[in-house]
Amino acid sequence: MTRPNFLYIITDQHRFDWLSISGHPVVKTPSIDSIARGGTLFRNFFVANPVCMPNRAALLTGRYTSVNSVRINGIPLNLRANTFTKRLMDEGYDTVAIGKMHQQTMAPMPVPNTTQEYERPELEAKPHYAAGDYKLETFENWAPNGEHRWQEPYYGFKKVDLVTLHGDGCEGHYGRWLRKTAPDAESRRRPPNQLPHDYTCPQAVRTGLTEEEYHTAYIGRSAIDYLTNPARKEAPFFAFVSFPDPHHPFNPPGKYWDMYDPDDFEVPENFETNMDTPLLKWLKQKQGTIRELHMGPNPVTKREVQEAMALTAGMITMIDDWVGEILAALKAAGLHETTIVSFNSDHGELMGDHGVLFKGPMHYDPVIHIPMIWNDPRVEQVAQTDAFASTVDVAATILSMAGVEPYHGMQGVDLSPVLTGGDTGRDAVLIEDEYHDALCYSKPPRLRTIRTDRHRMSIVIGEPGGELYDLEEDPGEVVNLFDDPAHAMLRGELAMKLADLMGQAVDSSPRQLTQA
Repeated sequence: MTRPNFLYIITDQHRFDWLSISGHPVVKTPSIDSIARGGTLFRNFFVANPVCMPNRAALLTGRYTSVNSVRINGIPLNLRANTFTKRLMDEGYDTVAIGKMHQQTMAPMPVPNTTQEYERPELEAKPHYAAGDYKLETFENWAPNGEHRWQEPYYGFKKVDLVTLHGDGCEGHYGRWLRKTAPDAESRRRPPNQLPHDYTCPQAVRTGLTEEEYHTAYIGRSAIDYLTNPARKEAPFFAFVSFPDPHHPFNPPGKYWDMYDPDDFEVPENFETNMDTPLLKWLKQKQGTIRELHMGPNPVTKREVQEAMALTAGMITMIDDWVGEILAALKAAGLHETTIVSFNSDHGELMGDHGVLFKGPMHYDPVIHIPMIWNDPRVEQVAQTDAFASTVDVAATILSMAGVEPYHGMQGVDLSPVLTGGDTGRDAVLIEDEYHDALCYSKPPRLRTIRTDRHRMSIVIGEPGGELYDLEEDPGEVVNLFDDPAHAMLRGELAMKLADLMGQAVDSSPRQLTQA
């Protein structure tokens, strides 16, 4: 059988239920939905870690974040790490990444084994990082006067067309293209230069960039240029097309800014629930005092949620429009019958659930439950599946589909039998998460979660209590059953299953030897 091509489209901070095919009542995503025609929509696909860098590292390596060392944003993936893209490249695939990578830090911060200063460096256990540059994605390398230090291949990608950061201040190859093609763009982008508007939600920024200047359009055009190049018929390819949106700040350009009316969106039913979890109680006490916090959870009003929803819908619709253009180009190039197309996201977003925007160390379903669509034109697929699957499964699945032998130490499972109805997949998934700030806890929290078809149970290692929800009876995750005596047996069963999953996540590479 001819080796397939791959077109892997991924967004950032995109909930499962924010596609029209997933049942969203307002946002329209006909192009993304079309990937599911003849393909399979996974209704139970979950992150390995609900944060950008860790989940993207799990995707590339097929290894849990506790094993690949990217436990949290700010730890770069080791240049020595095995990735499925390296295996594809070794087997003759042309591998390209267009858009957001985030395998290394984007902010100008210290990284391991380079400039990091420790309080007691002689006592610090340092990982064995491969030699190389771990600041390739940082902002200072891409600023107007920055030194271009890009190196390829990059984690198995032979070519990268990079977009770093978020909002209309994105940099990378995109930023340099923008400054070259629109010299006045610097005076029309970023919050200090935004256009007037009356939105009050945190991170609402009305960009002065045109639709064609915005990074979503840049990524779409770059993907089309790649797919329509005659060289695509000379070797199989893996194209990773990665949009930074709909991650905040909320700044859809041009017509997409007011394409949706905030009044058309309903806030979640659990918006005003009086939760007794430590973090939600702490956040509610902080209401109005952490509104400029960029990455962490932010308590908001109903109107602010509606505004954030409208702007997010505009960002998603712009992506969907460009997905349509990309799919049309794939078909025009005669590649649609030999290319496996996937749509995915790296994590979700609270978007008003429990009165909070953004994300943080809480594993509510809107944060951990993400879209996944696979379309393999070579086989007849089931339209939808309830099989449980994880980001950590992507690498094993792609290598299997490509007929490429996996490397030792991969921890994901091959999902391709699920697509044809030949397997039921996992019965539960493990989610790992480690946060950078103590917040309401005694120290920065380390979360572990098990999610089954009916329950979600989360613990914070070293902290008392936990969370347990019956998602069949309580889909909004309002009634915490963790300390309910009537559910003590269930808690014990889930704890044993969680311990088993955590045990399976222990590294098995390198292989064991029998001699002493």
